[in-house]
Amino acid sequence: MTKDSDPFKKVYANAQEALDGLCSGMSIMSGGFGLCGIPENSIDAITQMDIKDLTVISNNIGNSGRGLVKILVQKKIKKAYCSYVGGNPDLEQQILNKEIEYELVPQGTFAERIRAAGMGIRGFYTPTGYGTVVADKKEIKVFDRPCILELPLDADFAIIKAQKADPYGNLWFKEAARNFSPLMAMAAKITVAEVEELVELGDIPPEDVHVPGIFVQRIYQGKNYQNDIEFLITKDNQ
Repeated sequence: MTKDSDPFKKVYANAQEALDGLCSGMSIMSGGFGLCGIPENSIDAITQMDIKDLTVISNNIGNSGRGLVKILVQKKIKKAYCSYVGGNPDLEQQILNKEIEYELVPQGTFAERIRAAGMGIRGFYTPTGYGTVVADKKEIKVFDRPCILELPLDADFAIIKAQKADPYGNLWFKEAARNFSPLMAMAAKITVAEVEELVELGDIPPEDVHVPGIFVQRIYQGKNYQNDIEFLITKDNQ
């Protein structure tokens, strides 16, 4: 029995061990919204790996030199699926220089395409994007209004960050840090969850489990989190 096949042997020592098997040409989903809830340790580990030609699926490919930008500037990303690229001059420059393939996906559609993969849905129709470049080369069907066919997004690996995990892989996220991560955990072949706290089985009440352990194959406790925010607004500068 391998470690991945034993539901009670999911805890790894660090990011490097948890990402074993990640190779060039693979696809990665990365949780996070802006810089909120990004898997910092996993991203840093990938910067140290000798891999390339990755397909990355993430709401934004980093921001202002942080997050996935660390991989992007190493020219390890071949294609990106994302919703928001504002605040990322490195991605903008690579797009303009035609150094990277990309697909901009409306944010709701982005989430639903990931959910569809996790739920086994083979496709869905949505009016979002009809009449724009989003609809280019996609099937159109008329219901109460014209809709475009969108296909699911899955990945070889999902790298996500949670606040707590138990040894079985049940996850609990803090507030908005949950974002796309539960959907990505369902849509990937291997989900690697880094967490700020490892707790005992049963310490997360069943009603508080945001991701059941069946969707998580590998866990490790991260360290040295920056937990960056993009804008700090205080009462004095509102």
